[in-house]
Amino acid sequence: MATTAQLFEEPFDADEYIERLAWRTPGGGSKGGAEAFDPKRLLEEFENHIEELKQLDEKIQRRVEKLEHQCHREAKEFAHKVQDLQRSNQVAFQHFQELDEHISYVATKVCHLGDQLEGVNTPRQRAVEAQRLMTYFNEFLDGDLRSDVFNNPDKIKEAADIIQKLHLILHITMLCLHVFAFSIPGKYHDLERQLIQEFTAAQRRGEIGRMREVAAVLLHFKGYAHCVDVYIKQCQEGAYMRNDVFEDTAVLCQRVNKQVGEVFSSPETVMAKLIQNIFENKLQAHVKEKLDETRHSDVEQYLKNLYDLYTRTTTLATKLTEFNLGSDKHTFLSKLIKSIFSSYLESYIDMEREYLRTRGAMILQRYYDSKNHQKRPIGTGSIQELKERIRQRTNLPLGPSIDTHGETFLSPELVVNLLQETRHAFERCHKLSDPSDLPKNAFSIFLLLVEHLCVEHIDYALEIGLSAIPSSDAKNANLYFLDVVQQANSIFHLFDKQFNDQLMPLISSSPKLAECLHKKKEVIEQMEVKLDTGIDRTLNCMVGQMKHILATEQKKTDFRPEDENNVMIQYTTACSKVCAYVSRQVEHVRKSMDGKNVDTVLTELGVRFHRLIHEHLQQYSYSSMGGMLAICDVAEYRRCAKDFRVPLVLQLFDTLHALCNLLVVAPDNLKQVCSGEQLTNLDRNLLHAFVQLRVDYRSARLGRHFS
Repeated sequence: MATTAQLFEEPFDADEYIERLAWRTPGGGSKGGAEAFDPKRLLEEFENHIEELKQLDEKIQRRVEKLEHQCHREAKEFAHKVQDLQRSNQVAFQHFQELDEHISYVATKVCHLGDQLEGVNTPRQRAVEAQRLMTYFNEFLDGDLRSDVFNNPDKIKEAADIIQKLHLILHITMLCLHVFAFSIPGKYHDLERQLIQEFTAAQRRGEIGRMREVAAVLLHFKGYAHCVDVYIKQCQEGAYMRNDVFEDTAVLCQRVNKQVGEVFSSPETVMAKLIQNIFENKLQAHVKEKLDETRHSDVEQYLKNLYDLYTRTTTLATKLTEFNLGSDKHTFLSKLIKSIFSSYLESYIDMEREYLRTRGAMILQRYYDSKNHQKRPIGTGSIQELKERIRQRTNLPLGPSIDTHGETFLSPELVVNLLQETRHAFERCHKLSDPSDLPKNAFSIFLLLVEHLCVEHIDYALEIGLSAIPSSDAKNANLYFLDVVQQANSIFHLFDKQFNDQLMPLISSSPKLAECLHKKKEVIEQMEVKLDTGIDRTLNCMVGQMKHILATEQKKTDFRPEDENNVMIQYTTACSKVCAYVSRQVEHVRKSMDGKNVDTVLTELGVRFHRLIHEHLQQYSYSSMGGMLAICDVAEYRRCAKDFRVPLVLQLFDTLHALCNLLVVAPDNLKQVCSGEQLTNLDRNLLHAFVQLRVDYRSARLGRHFS
């Protein structure tokens, strides 16, 4: 059995169990081991082991039945115990209810008895108090105050309580006896004055406990408010020793806030009265002094002072909200701030606009004076509009060209000054404007910025730049308009940044946003029209200059040399000079433009450059060697076109280079070349026109290839 028990180790596995049993049996192993395998012995061992397992099963079954019987018996016993406990609990609960009813009955009796005792005791106490007051009343009648309470300074608190009650009785009964009319009120005011003096002395000595006692007594006197006023006045003595009234106020309130809670029964009222006193006296006087001295003499300093004082006052108010000032302290502090600044804030935006208008005009005038430039009046009437329309449609210069000597009349320093002034104005507007007026005020400031920066400066510079662009047939013309474009773009990026950073947060949730965006769009469109016009005319001037170079440098003999066998040059002088000029202009465009504008302008310039060369080549006739030289020129033009980095322009010059091959190809191969990849899609008239430029066109009867 012991062996069997060992074989039942956890976790139990039947296969493993049989293996271990066979292994323990001599001659029962699968490989025999030391003894040979004996199946009979193994069978005998299995049968014996089965008998042992049956006996073990019977034994375990008897034990299980015994335990089940024992469990049923204990369950019945436990159920009887639970029933007994339930009965006991029910009895205890009934006793508890009876006790609770008895206690309630006794409590009711006690309360009733207490009410009866109070009903008897209260009239008795009132009678005793009345008798005591009548005794003191008689002393006032006799005019001889014999009681120690009126003559002992240490009992001033008790005397004050008595006098306050007698004064109240006198006031209620309206007795007109001259003794009462003068003696009691006189004593009342005398004690009130003594208590205030005692409070003041205790405050100077720093005796918080004594201050609390006296304040509690004075609470029932009419002079309590005067006591608070005296406290407020005295706590401010020596508090403003520095030049910073705001910092001094914050320190004072921090110190007093700890004290009023220990002295007064309603510290929030006292604290609010202290802050109101400071705002209506110290701060208002300080603000008036700072602003009135500059309001009419120095508007810039006045606006700076107003912004600084208002900001510091609101910051102080934010700090003061940490204190207990009553239920609606934010409204309370807002009213105090409004009482100080209302007269200044009403006229703020008018002064801001007038200052910006004057300041902007002064900055502009100072710049033009530094350039010794007298601003030209730019018309806005119907004639000017007509000129503008004609210029946009015909691209002709209207009026004489102006020599600006390379001056763009755009100043980064001026722009920074205008934007700086406007940024300060937006900051002041945000802080000083009423929330309902903020979008409107911010929009008015934005309009002034548009007027000074966009109209009076950028737009004027564009007008001057347009007037300075020479005609397309001018020789050796200096083209400065691209410099104007570069600076105008840089300036407008700064303008746009301020629009997004400074203006948008002020108007983003108001109807003024649409007006601002519309105005900005209008300004951009007006500038873009003039920029496009100027760039177009500048490109015309560039092409005109190239045309002039070609006209003066290109000779007819370049492509029909007298000695066909003695041509030593790689390309013509005209080609060399044109390519050098074009490279300079391409670099100039890259420096002046940004983003996609570079590709747009260079594409347009490249197309015009190609058209010019194409038309120029068609003006000459070509010998065999001249055709080779033309191909070399076009190859150089194509190399120059790579600087554009525009696929279209390079493709155009590739096609032109292929066309030039028609000038040198053998007559028999002409048809094959025309069917090549680059020429197959071109108009046959164009191909024929190029072939006609060959000097051997008639003699070789080349026209038959196009018939």
